[in-house]
Amino acid sequence: MNVDEALKLLAQNSPDGGGSDESIADLFRRMDTDPRESRRIQHICELFDMEDRLCAQAVRLNRPDAYAPDDERLDQAVTRDNFSPTRVGLALDRAHPARMYDYYLDGKDHFPADREAAEKALEVFPHLRTTARENRAFLRRATAHLTRAGYRQFLDIGTGVPTTPNLHEVAQSIAKEARVVYADNDPLVLTQARALLTSDPAGRTAYLHGDLREPEGILAAPELADALDLTRPVVLSLVAVLHFIPDAFDPYGIVATLLAGLPPGSALMLSHITADHDPAPMAELVATYEAAGIPVQARSREQVARFFTGLDLDAPGLTCCQRWNLDTAAADAPTDAEVSCYAAVGRA
Repeated sequence: MNVDEALKLLAQNSPDGGGSDESIADLFRRMDTDPRESRRIQHICELFDMEDRLCAQAVRLNRPDAYAPDDERLDQAVTRDNFSPTRVGLALDRAHPARMYDYYLDGKDHFPADREAAEKALEVFPHLRTTARENRAFLRRATAHLTRAGYRQFLDIGTGVPTTPNLHEVAQSIAKEARVVYADNDPLVLTQARALLTSDPAGRTAYLHGDLREPEGILAAPELADALDLTRPVVLSLVAVLHFIPDAFDPYGIVATLLAGLPPGSALMLSHITADHDPAPMAELVATYEAAGIPVQARSREQVARFFTGLDLDAPGLTCCQRWNLDTAAADAPTDAEVSCYAAVGRA
């Protein structure tokens, strides 16, 4: 059951007992059979002020234990600071880049404002779904490459809505003891990640609500020190996120601060959109995002390379992400103009 379906179901059933008993009973059956789904639905209800609806339906169907409306109602292992819309600033009437990205990848966790903005973006840059898919493929290849090279710890900032396989799933498929900390500033991403991201018992995953523009806060977060051994190298993953940090926020300083706060021998995997290969459509894409209230800055090859200052690049160096570390290029592989996204991996 995705977010839209859960909201629609509860909205159609009033707290005083209206609506379909069978549909609500089915909701409780889902919650009974899948604890992760149960936590997720409870998160949704709390975020959208629908606790009263779920609680009332539980009482009406003689299921008082299905949902307890008190401060301890959510498993503290999967909640943070007792979520409420006012505390987390959930703004469903405004597009968010993580949810737009989920839409490009044919995900389910997005809302009308996200879909509207994404469709406008696709009108001016029709290959945007290709960009998203190739960027995601780069993340998988780079994670596998670094895990095989011996890295066992990752800090992924700008995680976005969880998309299988997630970074920890790729890393732990090679080394079960791999540890991953995810960070994002979208409250919906946080609820999804806390409920859905699971680790191999030999490894570890954690999630922190953090903003890339505040790197010191991420480095000081207790979740980071609790999940990772900060005496050992860490891979910093900044995949498809730095183009949302305009120069005014000093993105180069942000990356330098993060790398300086990680142990010696750490690595950086990064991807970033560019206007080098198709300037006019990319300029329209940037304008479309900015019209939706999302600052974006495409950067040239030289500007992206600057993020790797002081690092040694792994082969094949800085290249378009669909070309990075491919064993064999497919005959129908997208062009650089269609993808318009650079990628590289560097090591300290």
